[in-house]
Amino acid sequence: MRYLLAFAVVAFSSIVQAAEPIRFMTQDRVKQSDGSFQLQQSASDLDPDKTAIVICDMWDKHWCEGATRRVAEMAPRMNEVVETARNRGVLIIHAPSSTMDFYEGTAARKRAKNAPHEDMPNEDSWKHLDPEVEGKLPIDDSDGGCDCWPPCDDVNSGVWTRQIDTIRIDDSDAISDNGQEVYNVLEQAGRDNVIVMGVHTNMCVLGRPFSIRANVNNGKNVLLVRDLTDTMYNSRMAPFVNHHRGTDLVVEHIEKFWAPTITSAAFLQATPQRFNDDPRPHAVFVIHEKEYDTARTVPEFAEAELAQRFGWRCTYLTGDGLHKIPGLEALADADLLFVSVRRQVLPADDLAHIRAYCESGKPVVGIRTASHAFSSRRGDTPEGSEEWPEFDADILGGHYNNHHGNKLQATARVIDEARDHPILDGVDPGEIVTGWSLYKTSPLADTATPLMMGHVDGHPPEPVAWTNTNVHGGRVFYTSLGHMDDFANPNFRRLLVNGIVWALDESQ
Repeated sequence: MRYLLAFAVVAFSSIVQAAEPIRFMTQDRVKQSDGSFQLQQSASDLDPDKTAIVICDMWDKHWCEGATRRVAEMAPRMNEVVETARNRGVLIIHAPSSTMDFYEGTAARKRAKNAPHEDMPNEDSWKHLDPEVEGKLPIDDSDGGCDCWPPCDDVNSGVWTRQIDTIRIDDSDAISDNGQEVYNVLEQAGRDNVIVMGVHTNMCVLGRPFSIRANVNNGKNVLLVRDLTDTMYNSRMAPFVNHHRGTDLVVEHIEKFWAPTITSAAFLQATPQRFNDDPRPHAVFVIHEKEYDTARTVPEFAEAELAQRFGWRCTYLTGDGLHKIPGLEALADADLLFVSVRRQVLPADDLAHIRAYCESGKPVVGIRTASHAFSSRRGDTPEGSEEWPEFDADILGGHYNNHHGNKLQATARVIDEARDHPILDGVDPGEIVTGWSLYKTSPLADTATPLMMGHVDGHPPEPVAWTNTNVHGGRVFYTSLGHMDDFANPNFRRLLVNGIVWALDESQ
C-alpha cells in the first residue's frame, strides 16, 4: 500500500504567524502501466509545526564493527540536521531500541511515557515484509548483513546501551522505542509528517513499530532521509554489489512501495552525506528544460546504464520553477557533471556552484539544450541572477546559433577519421535517424574534436557529437542529440554511455 504526500502549509492568522515552510525536493518511483517504475522528483512545502523526525537505532555500539563505524560517521551530520530542524519547530523523537532504562527519568523519556493514549490504527508490533505489497527486498540479508572480513561474531548482539552521544538530546525532545508511545506523542503534538533517519534501512528502519511501515500504515506522511541511513548488507551476498550500492537498492525499494525520500541537504543546503569508504563515481545530473522531457528520460537512462550496470552513485537535480534548480551544493562532491538545461538564468549563488565545478577541471557532459543552458534569449536577467552565455564556447566547445526546421529530416553519421575513438565503440557507423531538429553548432572551438556530423538535405553538415578540453582543462563530451526519441535508440544510448565513461576516464 502506498500513501501520497499531503504536506500541509500552515495558514496565517491575525494573531500568530505560521512557521516558515521548509522547501523539499522529494524523490520517489511511480509504477507505470508496463510494471516499470519511473523516478520522479517533486517540490514540496513542509510545515515544521506539523512534522517530527524519528531517529531509528543510532546506537553507541553495534555487534558489527562496520555498522558501528558507519553510524559514527553519519552521526555528526545527523546532529546538524536535528539541531536545525529543532530550531525551526520540528519535533525530535529519539528511538534507540532496547535502551530505555538508560533514559529513565529524563524529561524526553517522560514526555513519551506521559503522552495521552491515542487509538492506533494498527497494532504495536514489528512490521514484517509483506510480499503481496512489496515483493521481496532487492538484497539478500539472510546472513545478518555484516560486510566486514573476517565477519564479526554476533554473539554480542545487544552490546548497545544508548543512542550515540554525538546526537544531542534536548529536553524538548521525546525518547521511546515503543510504537504506541511514539504514536501518542505524534498525535498529541499534531505531527502528521514523519521524517525517518537512522539504521538499518532493510531491517529496523522499515520494520520497527515506530518506523516506516508502521507510520505509513498509521496514516502518516512519511519521508526517508536517504543519505542518513545504512543497510546491514554483506556485499558477498546477492546481488553481489558494493555495500553502498546495496543501500541504494533498498532506498529505491522504499521509494517504490513505501515513501518518498529526501537528503540532509534539504535542511542544511550542503552536500549530501557520503561515506568515506564509498569508492563509486558520483555523477550529478542537472536538468531543467521542458521541450524534450529529459526530467524523465535522463534519470531512466542513468539508472539503467550507470547506476544498475556500473553501480555509480547518481544524483538528479531538477528544476523547481523558472530559473531555480535546488540542491546545486551537491556539485562539491561530484565526479562528473551532466547538463540538460535550457535558458535558465540562475541566482548568482546557484550559478557559482556550477562555475566552481567547471573551474575544478572535472569532466562535463552536455546534451541538446546544454549549448544554451544559462543564457536568456531576450536578455531579461532577473535581479540577483546571472547569465553565462560563454558556457557553450568555453566549456562545451560549441557555437550554438539556432537550429534547422523541426520538420526537416536529420541524420547523423560517424566521421571516418574518428571511427576508432572509444566513444564510438559499438556505435553503428552508418546513418542514424535523429529526433527533431538539427542544431547549428559550427564552428567548434579549436580544442574540440568532432566525432559525428549531422545532415539535412540542402544544407551544410553540422557537428552533432564531439569531445573538448575546456578552458579549465577538463574533459568534455557534448552531443546536440537528446530528443526523447533518441533515448529509445540503442545507438544513441551507447554513444552517451561511452561519452560519459570517457569523460570520467572510467573503464567499462
